[in-house]
Amino acid sequence: MLLNYITWDISPQLFKIGNLEIRWYGLLFAMGFLIGQRILFHIFKKEGKPEKDVETLTAYMIIATIVGARLGHCLFYQPDVYLRSWEGVLEIFKIWEGGLASHGAAVAILIALFIYTRYSIIIQPFKGKFQITKQKRPGQSYFWILDRIVILVSLSGMLIRLGNLMNSEIFGKPTTLPWGFIFVRAGETVPRHPTQIYESLFCLLLVIVLYNLWQKKRATLQEGYIFGIFLVSLFSFRFLVEFLKENQVDFENSLSLNMGQLLSLPLIIIGLIILWKVRKKIA
Repeated sequence: MLLNYITWDISPQLFKIGNLEIRWYGLLFAMGFLIGQRILFHIFKKEGKPEKDVETLTAYMIIATIVGARLGHCLFYQPDVYLRSWEGVLEIFKIWEGGLASHGAAVAILIALFIYTRYSIIIQPFKGKFQITKQKRPGQSYFWILDRIVILVSLSGMLIRLGNLMNSEIFGKPTTLPWGFIFVRAGETVPRHPTQIYESLFCLLLVIVLYNLWQKKRATLQEGYIFGIFLVSLFSFRFLVEFLKENQVDFENSLSLNMGQLLSLPLIIIGLIILWKVRKKIA
């Protein structure tokens, strides 16, 4: 007999040693960067680019992801909490208390990669040295980098959504489907759509598609094509899956589209414009 639902009662804590707590979310978040860096080394080696740039690029990505995702959550979803006072602004820095938004990370990554391709930043705190020089990286244009980075971003998205599953958060509306999850640790008593799994599986599919595009057609594809495919695919799916999700904050209840959908639309449009321009160049 098939189950009518799945009871999900997994602890978000992987293990604890003294006061040190290791959580599934943190581990999966870190794995995204570690595995992503190995893939990036492979890509740079395959294309004859300086492998030393991978470490610099990884640092840009880590900083942009954490800062952008945190600011995105605070400014897009809870501005009334974090901007109400100076004390609220200081709360933004308490990343360990949770609250990250993928759209904020996306914007920050776009900015960080633009800086990476245009400038060289040297920081030596012990020597009191901070220097920014305008310096383009040969063979690494903005769209060249974006076409490759989105493979890693898709991988990280897959792992982060699994982290959300382990935290029993960002789940969907009630469902009668046999794969519905009852998220016990979130106080739920009815089966709900495991939207974390839906998004994770889609990101896995996107990793496979984008990597194969890079591997087989990178010599013939116009720069920006893979990035355009990523934007349209990921955020179109994000727009659709939001219909199955519960709203994250109360003010979304008064909106016809929730915040995740409203933030996805500009990125879908940007992706379509990029693909149109690429197609125009080919023609």
